[in-house]
Amino acid sequence: MSGLPLTQLIKEPRLRMIFLLGICSGFPWVLIGSAMTGWLTDAGLSRTSIGLFGSIFFVYAINFLWAPLVDGFRLPLFSRLGDRKSWIVFLLLLMTLACWGISLISPQADMLWLSLLAMSIALASATCDIAIDGFRVDSFDPDAEEHLIPYAAAFATSGWWTGYSLLGAAAFYMKGLAGMSWAGVFGYMALFCLLITGLVALFVQKDSRRRERLESRVAGLGLRAQLQFTLIEPFRALLARYGSTVVLLLLSFLFTFKMGEAFLGRMSITFYKEIGFSDAQIATYSKMVTWWVTIVFSLIGAYFNQRLGIFRGLLIGGLAMAATNLLFAWIAVSGPLESLYLLAVIADGFTSAFATVVLVSFVTLLTDRVFSATQYALLASIANFGRTTVSGASGYVVDYLNGDWAMFFVLTTLMVLPSLVILWWLIRLLQARNLISNR
Repeated sequence: MSGLPLTQLIKEPRLRMIFLLGICSGFPWVLIGSAMTGWLTDAGLSRTSIGLFGSIFFVYAINFLWAPLVDGFRLPLFSRLGDRKSWIVFLLLLMTLACWGISLISPQADMLWLSLLAMSIALASATCDIAIDGFRVDSFDPDAEEHLIPYAAAFATSGWWTGYSLLGAAAFYMKGLAGMSWAGVFGYMALFCLLITGLVALFVQKDSRRRERLESRVAGLGLRAQLQFTLIEPFRALLARYGSTVVLLLLSFLFTFKMGEAFLGRMSITFYKEIGFSDAQIATYSKMVTWWVTIVFSLIGAYFNQRLGIFRGLLIGGLAMAATNLLFAWIAVSGPLESLYLLAVIADGFTSAFATVVLVSFVTLLTDRVFSATQYALLASIANFGRTTVSGASGYVVDYLNGDWAMFFVLTTLMVLPSLVILWWLIRLLQARNLISNR
């Protein structure tokens, strides 16, 4: 399977399940991300307010704090579904209820309730991601099936963008072409969330292999010792394996790598609307085009990940991702040209997909299979911190620049450079200590 035999990959049931679960991860970002931003922009909120509202995403950056609970405990009423699947189904049901609640209110009259329901979706989604990432990491043996890990990352990335872009496009088409209110759009999004919950319940297999390994490690321990093992051992094991210096560099790299992309993404819908693109154009280019570009280039990225190796892939992906942001600066200067918009979203979709596949593969290889959800959540949380929390200041930056979008996008380009310096240092340490191959 190492030469990108797509037909064989599609036949692999684990990859199909990972794709479906990727949709579950991406879809909530429509609800509290692009669709919510569009609603708040139309409601007349300022750029700074919209950016700060997006700070509810900070829960994605701290979900490692409760990841040991997802790793170590089963949900009583859903335990028949398996460790990971039970959490996923339960949390999708909570998101369905919160989305339906949002459809009943308006930003002008019920901003407090809107914020609380959006926070509920963010908390449920961030917790669901713990279980989803753990399911993906557990699905492949890093020794016997290492060649499949980049493709698992590609299918997860493709699924995420399907949930985010395809359903995000549907939301903007309903608003722009069908003339539906944003409240009505959220009502339909709640129905889809219920549908996808049913698909997960039917088609995602019960998982048990990791539970067997975990129970063998805690056999004979008292309740207090088991609790201590569940909460502390995942983090201690990571430090014991790599050492404090490597872990610090790793966390620093993950924190800074996608910072520029995070700032761009947080304000992209507001930028498109201010520059003069319609809701239908946003749906077509920013959502639909990005969707298929991401799927195609995620698979291509998985192939080149194998050929280039993870570290070279991260360097190339980081540089390409940063350079692409300059195309958005060009749009800011040129105005709403559809041809330039198309070029920008294709280039951005390509570089983002490539960098994401390599980054997910990198983090996956570093995690212990017994504590997969907790360790992956810790590393992914740091990677998410920029795009979920710090990027809340993006609207303030644009306001500080007096709406100079071109300068804003130039700044997002420069943001990636520190991460590449850290990556070079990290590579040298890992290779010198034989903690990872020279690839």
